[in-house]
Parts: sequence; C-alpha cells; structure tokens
Amino acid sequence: MFPSVSLLALGGALLVADGLPALNVEPGCRAAAKMGDSLSLDTSLRQCLADEKTARDELEKEWTQFSAALRERCVATTETGGNPSYVEVLVCLQMGRDAARMDKPSDRGRLRD
Repeated sequence: MFPSVSLLALGGALLVADGLPALNVEPGCRAAAKMGDSLSLDTSLRQCLADEKTARDELEKEWTQFSAALRERCVATTETGGNPSYVEVLVCLQMGRDAARMDKPSDRGRLRD
C-alpha cells in the first residue's frame, strides 16, 4: 500500500515539474472580493480573476526558466493551508530566482536583469 502512495506523490511532483498545474483560483478570489469594501463584489471578483489570468499567462511563458525544485516548492506552498493562487506562485518563483542571483557573485555586485 505504501509504495503506491509514494508513486502517487512522486507522480504529482513530476507533473508540477513538467508543466504548470491547474489551480482553482475562484474560491480565493471570491473570499478576497467579500473582504473588500471599495468596489462591488462582482467588480472585485472580476479584477481578482483577471489578475490570476495575467499571472497564469506569465507563468506559462516563464515556467521552464525556473528550476524544477523551485517550481515544486512554490506550488506546494500555494496549495498548503489556503486557496491556491497563480499570483502567489509567480511571486514565489520570482523571489526564489532573485535570491539565487544574489547568492552568485557578479561583476557589479547587484542583480542582473
């Protein structure tokens, strides 16, 4: 029984490493929209979903530029204890990439674009 569980867990990790996972962002956007008071619920929900789509589009373009380990960690983080978010995954990946760049010595001692 345990080997099949291990294979399932490993299979999930491989899927994350290979391609952008499908996240259900709507519940998180609905919850965020209910907390806002400056815009109508419908407008807030549409804006949140648009932000998530923009982040997903960016992730689709850049996904393979990030290490598999970083991708797995960022997806696991967004899926743990809350509503998953492409915006959160994108920010996590960008921060991980930038932190790795800061650890490498450079000619000018600053981040490269």
